[in-house]
Formats: sequence, C-alpha cells, structure tokens
Amino acid sequence: MRKVWSKNRYLMAGLMLGVISMIAVGCATAPATFDPNVKGPQMIVEPSSLGLNVATVTGTAIVFKGKGFDPSDSVFIELLGVKKEGKEVKVPIAEADVGSNGEFAAKVETLVKVSELLRAQTGSNEKMETTIIVSQPTIDPGVYTAKAVSMNSKKTAECKWILEPPSFWGNFKDWIGESQGKIVKKQ
Repeated sequence: MRKVWSKNRYLMAGLMLGVISMIAVGCATAPATFDPNVKGPQMIVEPSSLGLNVATVTGTAIVFKGKGFDPSDSVFIELLGVKKEGKEVKVPIAEADVGSNGEFAAKVETLVKVSELLRAQTGSNEKMETTIIVSQPTIDPGVYTAKAVSMNSKKTAECKWILEPPSFWGNFKDWIGESQGKIVKKQ
C-alpha cells in the first residue's frame, strides 16, 4: 500500500488539492446582516464578495436585501463607479417591490450578470443550450457601492460589494464549462 502512495504523485497531488479546496470553501465569510442600531433604510448584499469567473457569477444567486423603505414602493439597485468606455457610470442591476413590512429582496437576473458584470453575451451551441460568449474583460475587480433608490419616497440606502479577480477554482470551473461548450472565449 505504501508503494502505491509514494509512486503515484498525481494521486497525492489530487488529494492535497481536494483538502485545500474543502478548507477554502469552509472559510467562507459570514452572511451580511442588518445593523439593529440604524433606524432608517438599510441594504445588504449576499454574497458580500464575488469572484469574477463566468461559472461563479452565473451560478451564484446574488440578492440585494433592504429594510426601512415605505411599503408598496419600488426600489431600483444601481452599481456606482463602474468604468465603461472611459467614463464612470451607474449601472442598474436589480429591482424589487417593497413588501408591507418595508423590506425588499432584489435578485440580480442572469442577463444582467452576463452583460454588466461579465461584459459577455449569451448565445447557443450546437445542442441549442445557452452559452456565455466572452469577448472582452469583465467589470474591473474592486470594491463597489451599490445604491438602492425608492421610486416614490426617494429614500436611499447603500452597501459595499466586493468583486474579486478570477480565482484558481473559478478558472477551473470555467475550463470545465469551456470543454462542455457552455462557455466560449473569444479573446
């Protein structure tokens, strides 16, 4: 048995990579929570940070949650300070209706994830499956401010959102997506 372990370095490397991956996944950050000391509008985002890999962005549910808004209002979420064509702009990324309790949950839709965060397009492969076509770099990694603006009362709330550079694990998942024909890179 000992000869199998010592002679098969690929097996050892695979096991070590698996253990490291489990440790990394286990070290995820705690979910964001509202500050009980703040009486006005507040907003949080889950997850509070996101790697800019195709598989990670498209496979992660991104939800902006808020409270302290007027019931039956509508809220639009925009990302501030996004660089586009040499200018800093506000990018609308989600919207939601405010419930009777003054809270909302705005989910970022797949099309917004693909077009605004990944700066990619959707298409179809030979099997008529939806594909992500990447032909330019993603949004710049960094710390962004997301702002919720209510339509009727003009109440606002902000939170920070960290967009991280592509990770090794995310690149590996993207490579699998490319080999399956679900991600097409034209860079």
